[in-house]
Amino acid sequence: MAEVVFKDTTKIYEGGVVGAKSINLTVRDCEFIVLVGPSGCGKSTTLRMVAGLEDITYGTIHIGERLINNVQPKDRDIAMVFQSYALYPHMTVYKNMAFGLKLRKYPKAEIKQRVADAAKMLGISGLLDRKPKALSGGQRQRVALGRAIVREPKAFLFDEPLSNLDAKLRVETRAELKALHRRLHTTTIYVTHDQEEAMTLGDRIVVMFEGVIQQCAAPLEVYDRPVNRFVAGFVGTPPMNFMEGKLIGSNGNVWWEGARAKLRLPESHGQALTSHVGREVVLGVRPEHMSSRNEGRFADGDNILSVEVSVVEILGDTKDVHMKVGDNLLVARVNAHEEISEESHMQMYLDTDKLHVFEPGETGVNLCVSKEVAGVSA
Repeated sequence: MAEVVFKDTTKIYEGGVVGAKSINLTVRDCEFIVLVGPSGCGKSTTLRMVAGLEDITYGTIHIGERLINNVQPKDRDIAMVFQSYALYPHMTVYKNMAFGLKLRKYPKAEIKQRVADAAKMLGISGLLDRKPKALSGGQRQRVALGRAIVREPKAFLFDEPLSNLDAKLRVETRAELKALHRRLHTTTIYVTHDQEEAMTLGDRIVVMFEGVIQQCAAPLEVYDRPVNRFVAGFVGTPPMNFMEGKLIGSNGNVWWEGARAKLRLPESHGQALTSHVGREVVLGVRPEHMSSRNEGRFADGDNILSVEVSVVEILGDTKDVHMKVGDNLLVARVNAHEEISEESHMQMYLDTDKLHVFEPGETGVNLCVSKEVAGVSA
């Protein structure tokens, strides 16, 4: 087990395409860290540089005290689990799990013991004589995990290992992965495009976009205090709502004013936003911070949006309300028992303490969150 340290790590492909840019990140010893972002954001490239499957153009990567830039993949003391599982179809489960140890000339007795221990841990002891074609997707995934576990590496690398599983099995398996990490205490770097998967698995999550780390922090920190508009819109289901407008000052308060809406921002926000009064900004509000009931944290006379409801989706104990405010399309996630009719006009109330204000642009900075608090420094 060891830290994995990236310092200014950069990958530039032929033709000048940037795969990852100036990655500065320390994955702590025994930490489970998740790289998350849309396709092409650089997360898999970053993982593959650790594995030695991509050359590093600039910068360095250390595993423990060892610089690994020019170390062969087989000598890096890491184990990788791929999206495709990459099992040998002609070998039994036992031979698949033992193959790496056999190449390294471990004693037969030790190989047998390690495979038996890993198989028991993963609940596949009864499958050791089968070949991959006789296994379900979930069982193959466990075999791939077992092959990595028997290595007892300094770090595990996971490249979207659950993406081939059905929804129910994905939920079950990610809980098993979390429990497995608690037992093994092995430094783990996990790549996924699924932000829900990232939130549930990671001790910290690293949100990437266009090859650059946007934010690195604990899951709830990223959710509650996104450092910019991209992070705010990527993390959360349904995603955060955005409305363009401008900041104005009135009666000692700071207000956001947009199409058919005017909202007073709380004093805690106002102090940070005073210097931006008169400028164009983007207001952000998460779906769960809206309600049709003017009570509790939603009881504020200056927090009202007049909306036109288009669609209501029942989700069990909650429902998603799709609506328009001028040209803005918004979604509110409310209690299922709130009485809201489709194709109706009504008022929605916002929890103004939970509002976010961003500079314009795809990665516009959250004006209410300092970079230090948000965890941009990884």
